[in-house]
Amino acid sequence: MTDVVTIDELAQLLTQVVAIAREAGDKIMSIYESEEPGVQFKQDSSPLTAADLASQNVISQGLEKLRQDWPVLSEELAEIPFERRRDWRLFWLVDPLDGTKEFISRNGEFTVNIALVEDGQPILGVVYAPAIGRLYHAARGCGAYLTKDGKTTGISASRFEAGKIRVVASRSHRGEKTDAFLEQLGEYEVVSMGSSLKFCLLADGSADLYPRLAPTMEWDTAAAQCVAEEAGGAVLDLSGNRLRYNKPDLHNPEFLGTGNFSFHFKS
Repeated sequence: MTDVVTIDELAQLLTQVVAIAREAGDKIMSIYESEEPGVQFKQDSSPLTAADLASQNVISQGLEKLRQDWPVLSEELAEIPFERRRDWRLFWLVDPLDGTKEFISRNGEFTVNIALVEDGQPILGVVYAPAIGRLYHAARGCGAYLTKDGKTTGISASRFEAGKIRVVASRSHRGEKTDAFLEQLGEYEVVSMGSSLKFCLLADGSADLYPRLAPTMEWDTAAAQCVAEEAGGAVLDLSGNRLRYNKPDLHNPEFLGTGNFSFHFKS
């Protein structure tokens, strides 16, 4: 199956999506800095804030102006049934505020995630952490980049050779299963991080391994998976397959994110 979007088109789209993510981040920060988060709870008891909804509105309007024929799937639009989605070859996959718990606790480790998915794989990803001023962005064939303090630099995953494995783990969802997995590694050190920034630490060479053995949804991972892969890393399920998107069930399987090296899961 041939690519739908060319590298030149992706490069242009990436610039436009970065601008949308920045605008959404500005909206989030206006609430983060001046208001109570206005927390509600969804049916699954997960928190929803006014910032989630404000960011979703900015992103939806921005993406609609880019290409009206590409549908949008997001955490706030998750009720779209698979029967309507099954023929989507190209679509936007969005988490308007990834790390709502981090937002509520005010530790700054929350992101805006926007991905473009083609044939089940993310081909463009923007991960913006407005509170800490980091914007990660990548597209297929275009490389991966970090914009910080007004400067944009190319990033690449590091190749682990020897010594302690630098493991990045969830700040909110670590759990006993992850702890049992870590016991298999030998020498390691753990960096705790919230939201999809964990993938980005793989992408910029700050970490070697990200085991995720707790539930995630497709919108949690797509944008950051693109960044990690374009930087030379990998995001694989425990059978060694890349994560796929627009499944009937939008939950991800358990997975491992790695830097630029091979890692085999010990069952």
